[in-house]
Amino acid sequence: MYTLNICHLYPDLLNLYGDRGNIIALRKRAEWRGINVNVTNLSLGDQFTPEAYDIVFLGGGQDYEQEILQEDVLVRKGSFIREAIEQDKIFLCICGGYQLLGKYYKTWEGKQINYLGALNLWTTGGRKRMIGNTVYELDFLKSDSCDGKIVGFENHSGRTYLGPEVKPLGKVIKGYGNNGEDLSEGAMYKNVFCSYSHGSLLPKNPTFTDYLITLALKQKYSDFVSLFKLDDELENLAHDTIIKRVAGKY
Repeated sequence: MYTLNICHLYPDLLNLYGDRGNIIALRKRAEWRGINVNVTNLSLGDQFTPEAYDIVFLGGGQDYEQEILQEDVLVRKGSFIREAIEQDKIFLCICGGYQLLGKYYKTWEGKQINYLGALNLWTTGGRKRMIGNTVYELDFLKSDSCDGKIVGFENHSGRTYLGPEVKPLGKVIKGYGNNGEDLSEGAMYKNVFCSYSHGSLLPKNPTFTDYLITLALKQKYSDFVSLFKLDDELENLAHDTIIKRVAGKY
């Protein structure tokens, strides 16, 4: 029997707009297939040991929460997070957690807050918030049975820009995405997947959830091939209804 070990970093501080639902989706879609799942919550002062986990999750938080955890994430856990990323550990990071992996956040008043620098990306604050439902397209999810379209909800004033070695997670069909300018949404680097989508991302997009589970199991077990299909009729109906409601004909 296969086992997945998931690390939820700062669940008490980074859980904006129900981001914990991403952990629930990973757990349930694995367990429905007979896969054991262990979830470990780590917060301020806890030691992060990357090799103990198969998937690491960072949710979203406001500036206040990010300031609270800044010293802990930079000093106590920072080197381990950077090392884990370079060693191809799977990360899913949402909004504030996404920004934390970058080089810095510069407020619209000009104050710069240095972050982990694990990914070559940076964020600048704006006066206008970018809020609403969003639809974007992930090329790596496209197949005969999946069009690669993802639905989510964004609410951020930060505008994120990517360095040359960091790829966008997806292309915006409806919404703002990273910065409201270049139609990019989120970021990908090695096995790190970042997004501005709350709401939560994975429960609304079961194909993406299964992609992450599959990636983790293939990385851990040499004999793992693929997940068997679940009855996702209701999930797919909800997903497609949101796309039609938000994006209409595109």
